[in-house]
Amino acid sequence: MRYAIIGTGAIGGFYGGRLARAGHDVHFLLHTDYEYVRANGLRVCSCDGSFTITHPHVYASAGQMPQCDVALVALKTTANGLLPGLLAPLLTGRTLVVLIQNGIGVEADVAEAIPGVQLAAGLAFVCSTKTGPGLIEHASGGALTIGNYSCRDASLIEALLADLASAGISASVADYAEARWKKAVWNMPFNGLASVLGLTTDRIIASPSGERLVGALMAEVIGAARACGASSIDSGFADKMMLMTRRMPPYSPSMKVDLDLGRPMEIQYLYTRPIEEARRRGFAMERTEVIEAQLRTIEDSRRLAPAR
Repeated sequence: MRYAIIGTGAIGGFYGGRLARAGHDVHFLLHTDYEYVRANGLRVCSCDGSFTITHPHVYASAGQMPQCDVALVALKTTANGLLPGLLAPLLTGRTLVVLIQNGIGVEADVAEAIPGVQLAAGLAFVCSTKTGPGLIEHASGGALTIGNYSCRDASLIEALLADLASAGISASVADYAEARWKKAVWNMPFNGLASVLGLTTDRIIASPSGERLVGALMAEVIGAARACGASSIDSGFADKMMLMTRRMPPYSPSMKVDLDLGRPMEIQYLYTRPIEEARRRGFAMERTEVIEAQLRTIEDSRRLAPAR
């Protein structure tokens, strides 16, 4: 199958790079480092073995890219308003678009913006960071869970899983709502706390108070998930996420990286939307609402700060 990578950053560069190294037909959309990657290749420094794609198929414009069977979208959700234009040149009537993005409600909004598109959620359990032009640092993890949102052709998902496996990526299929909310159980506590407190994940859970706070937030997200139909998620999953985090190397979640670099934070889909979804079903995420308010205050203060 032919793949398009929309957003060759920490996530798109990692998964697209692994697919390309395995010999698959992969086409990368880049922005600021297009010229660098075209001249020097795409480098993935990985705990599982580093490699360089020396002559990747790279493009500065989606309009120059070929149509594809699968588009892996790894943009920040703050850029999703661009997706109709970016995806239009790539889509056939059969193309599967996999949104490897964080948050709740992402697919519903993209489906409204691009009627008829085949969508799946991609939930990445990976510690990966883009640290320079064409340079991806992969510290741990890499599993990818696919949740079918509106894909009418099951063979596409089966072929995607086979290609990911050939690239050494552990991939599986899960119920859509369960997959999205399971990722939120980790994302909502750690992204927000890391950003508000200015701490990496290891420092948060090294503190007894921090560990209790993470546990309380995870329990609240699980309550929201169950209220929203993901009834199979229970406290045992939170225990697994805590154990996974303890085993991870020190890590700055994507929201903290965005904050540190002066980029917009993904508050809408990571916090506001799930809080609203839960509230509509009679579940109040009171602790999480405090984190959302703190993040909104940080964003407002940056936006309103006088120019220097």
